[in-house]
Formats: sequence, structure tokens, C-alpha cells
Amino acid sequence: MGKAQAMVIGIDVSKARLDIAGLVDSVEQCPNEPQAIGALIARLEAAKVSLVVMEASGGYETPAASAIAAAGLRVAVVNPRQVRDFAKATGRLAKTDRIDAQVLVEFARSIDPNTVRLPDEQSQQLEALLSRRTQLVAMRVQESNRLGQTRDDAMRRHIKAHIAWPRQAIKELDVDITARRRSSPAWRAKDELYQSFKGIGPISSGTLMVMLPELGELDRRKISALVGVAPFNRDSGTLRGRRSTWGGRAPVRRLLYMAATSAIRCNPVIKSFYQQLTGRGKPHKVALVACMRKILAILNAMARTNTPWNPNFQAGN
Repeated sequence: MGKAQAMVIGIDVSKARLDIAGLVDSVEQCPNEPQAIGALIARLEAAKVSLVVMEASGGYETPAASAIAAAGLRVAVVNPRQVRDFAKATGRLAKTDRIDAQVLVEFARSIDPNTVRLPDEQSQQLEALLSRRTQLVAMRVQESNRLGQTRDDAMRRHIKAHIAWPRQAIKELDVDITARRRSSPAWRAKDELYQSFKGIGPISSGTLMVMLPELGELDRRKISALVGVAPFNRDSGTLRGRRSTWGGRAPVRRLLYMAATSAIRCNPVIKSFYQQLTGRGKPHKVALVACMRKILAILNAMARTNTPWNPNFQAGN
């Protein structure tokens, strides 16, 4: 007799409900709310499920994924594009919630996706504050752009009044974010460690803590691929394309972009690295992405060794 196949569950997530494939012969549904999720977890534990896989769905998956992970079950939250590509490759062109849940099961059995570390309640609260701050900054930028395009005095006064609100709200959020970052000895130590690198400020440090908890636990190649700054070849036959980066965690990439933009001016190591690349003829964008990758490698090594940054710090593997 062959080894029994591991039990894999696929969950397609929407705002209102979960479509569950793999527990029984047909696809089941349950509300996406705490009591129903609790009942589902009891069934998953009783069935000795080995892996639960769901797509990233703009945050709708977080309550279920976090609760399932907290119960000690393996959870993989995967990129929807990868799942759709898999579905097309296997001839599953139709798309419904029920079909998506079944495809997730097949995808997980074929690919065996990596499980992820999901944020605890404290991390989720900090993440919510950081996300709201990002929204308010975008609102302020939009209104500032409108102000620059407006010549009518009455409208300019109106826009200036509107700009004042997000500016004040951002200041208040910064106080709350600082309090969250300093709320535990472990977080304070990480915050101080990350901010020792010239180019990483308090908001970037908080984002790293909640959106890249794997920092320091993977080698530099894996952490680069996870974030989406690892270059991938696009070669076929005799054709040789440019190496490019894609996928990964967009919020972390954005903060690395800002950190690299700052570091090429104020951090001697990154500034020298950038100048070497551009001196060899590398375009600005290519050099900047390389700096992002180098910063990530340095931060990863700092977290792994618990060593504050200094100009002689070596990133290693």
C-alpha cells in the first residue's frame, strides 16, 4: 500500500463567506465571521488536515488565516496570479468561487507552497495604523497636487482647509504608531536595530516589523525573492532578455525604494555602491533596485546576528 495522500484544504475567501474544498466531496460554504471560523477550525483539527491554502484577497483572508494558524495548522496564503496561471495550465478556464476553492487544493498538492507567518493581534493593530497612515499621506498628496493646479482664491482656501485635516491626522497617527512600536521590549529592540541603518526611519522600521517578520530567518536570496527584489532571467532559446524583478510584498518594496533613495545620499556604503554601478554605465533605476537589494541583505544580516549597522558591516548570506 502506498503512503496516504496528505489532506489539503482549499478556501476561497470573499468578504462575506468562505468556500471550502477538500473536507467533503463537494464544496462547502460558511460565513466569514469568527464563530463560523471557530467551528471550521474544530473540523479541520478533527480531520487532521496537513495544509490549508487560500489566496491573498486584500485582507479578507486575514481573520480566517490568522485563526487557523493560531490553532497550530499549516496555512499558505498564495499569490492569486500564480493560482490563475496554474488553473489555465491545467485547462480550468472557468472561474467561480467553488471552482477556485477546488483549484487551490490541486495547486497546493502540485506546488506544495510555503507556509507563511501570519501577524498576531498586536502586529495586526500596528499594520492597520500604518495602512491608514499611507492612505492619509496619499490623500494629502492628491489635495496638494490640486492646490498647485488651482488659481481660484476661494477654491484654494477650501483645498488648504482640507489639507490641514490629513496633516493633523497623520501627526496623531505617528504618535500611536510610535507607542505601538515601543509597546514591548522585543519590539523596542527591533525598532532600534532597524533604525540604526541610515535610511530607515520609524515608519519604515514599523513596516518591516509587521510586514516582513521573516527578516533574519532566511538567507539573502530567499528574502529578496520573498520581497520581490530578486532579479529573474527571461531567456528562451537564443533570446536573452533583461533580468527583472516582480511579485513579492509591495509595501516592503515601496519602503525599500524610499530607503534606497535616501541612502544613496546619506549612507556612505550605499552611496558608494550606487556610484560604482552608475559609473559602470548602469541606468539609475537598475542601480536603485540593486541598492534596494543590498539594503535588504544588510537588514537581514543585522536581524539574524542582532548587530546594529556600522559602515564596516558585512551582509554575508
